[in-house]
Amino acid sequence: MSSPYGLHRVLEPAGVLPQQAWRLDPDPRPWPDEVVVDVERLNLDAASFRQLREQHGAGPAVRAAVLEIVAERGKMQNPVTGSGGMLLGTVREAGPESPLGLRAGDRIATLVSLTLTPLRIEDGLADWDGEGEQVPCRATAVLFARSIAAVLPDDVPDGLALAVLDVCGAPALTDRLVREHRAARAAAPSVCVLGGGGKSGSLSLAAARRAGADRLVGVVPTEAEAARLRAAGLADQVVVADARDPVALAAAVGAPADVTVVCVDVPGCEHGAILVTANGGVVAYFSMATSFPAAALGAEGLAADVRLLIGNGYVPGHAAFALDLFRAEPGVRTLFESRS
Repeated sequence: MSSPYGLHRVLEPAGVLPQQAWRLDPDPRPWPDEVVVDVERLNLDAASFRQLREQHGAGPAVRAAVLEIVAERGKMQNPVTGSGGMLLGTVREAGPESPLGLRAGDRIATLVSLTLTPLRIEDGLADWDGEGEQVPCRATAVLFARSIAAVLPDDVPDGLALAVLDVCGAPALTDRLVREHRAARAAAPSVCVLGGGGKSGSLSLAAARRAGADRLVGVVPTEAEAARLRAAGLADQVVVADARDPVALAAAVGAPADVTVVCVDVPGCEHGAILVTANGGVVAYFSMATSFPAAALGAEGLAADVRLLIGNGYVPGHAAFALDLFRAEPGVRTLFESRS
């Protein structure tokens, strides 16, 4: 009997959920409540791709590392970062009991992580040079009854749609946090986004503005990124700082923010995010490079009365919300296109 959570696909260790499993069964023959997808492109998450490049160098060595991971584990889950990404493809077959509402021929992007998605690569990633996060491929993947997917829009190129959908949880949660603050305190919050020039960061800045935030601060690591973010017009204040240096970061940002959103792809930014957040504020960690023990113990050690949130990639309506921001904000689109 199949499980809506995918337990029947877990090969080892037995009894854990697919995301926790070491190895999954990627057999493309679907159970009655599953959907099989012909994969056209993988989108590796930024933290995982950075780690793979740092460990293996560029090009063919990164490609070989990804192939080894998928062959060994039946899914794409970086053993160092624990993260994966998501994919784009066409539905090959939807089981008669699948509740996802997908049909054969639908072109979709998955909104669940590759870390829990059974995956089989069939072409050796021959068309990928190992130089970018988006990986063209011929592969199959399996979605469970509790998976999430979005049918691709007709008006956004595939590569850009995949990039937007990959990070759609961050702007949706940012919108929620800003609106909650306004309702609770009858005041517009200030928002600081670490990694404000990236994909999730730029969308989070746009979401905060739309939700009624007062002061928007975008933190980036280089002057080149700062110039692009200023040109995009998404932040009131653009700060060039190393988010891994908490004291220097706090000095550069100045007045602390009510809401801080962490969208960086490097480890070591937990304490900086806490220091730039006002007492009674909230920090949402969307980086897969985050050490949550470091965040919790750091807040305690700094006597910081801040609420710490793990950035759950799922918020109801997050895909449509992110795509709408992308369409409506020229600055967001410009930043995405500069990274494609």
